[in-house]
Amino acid sequence: VQLVESGGGLVPAGGSLRLSCVASGRTFSRYTMGWFRQAPGKEREFVATITWISGGTYYADSVKGRFTISRDDAKNTVYLQMNVLKPEDTAVYYCAATTAVVRMRRLAAVEEYDYWGQGTQVTVSS
Repeated sequence: VQLVESGGGLVPAGGSLRLSCVASGRTFSRYTMGWFRQAPGKEREFVATITWISGGTYYADSVKGRFTISRDDAKNTVYLQMNVLKPEDTAVYYCAATTAVVRMRRLAAVEEYDYWGQGTQVTVSS
């Protein structure tokens, strides 16, 4: 499956952005989808995930209450609504997909995902 992210940009602190990730293929509804981010000089870190089985969601503590992940299987698209953005949210944001059926906490691991997009830059100014 191929993943293409969009929606990144420059936003002032406290602002909002919505990222989108469109997937190719006809089995999107069978993939658990995740968002990760990577800031310069840092490792890629988990942001949020949404499962295909129940639509359950799981968030990193750093974004809980500010970010919302959702999916539209009819459009093969997963979204990340980001509110109350902070300068520390600045990073390249990546969409990822997996067919793994594991405990929710395991879905925070980079190695659980098989497919990745090219990333979209999000910059939050202070």
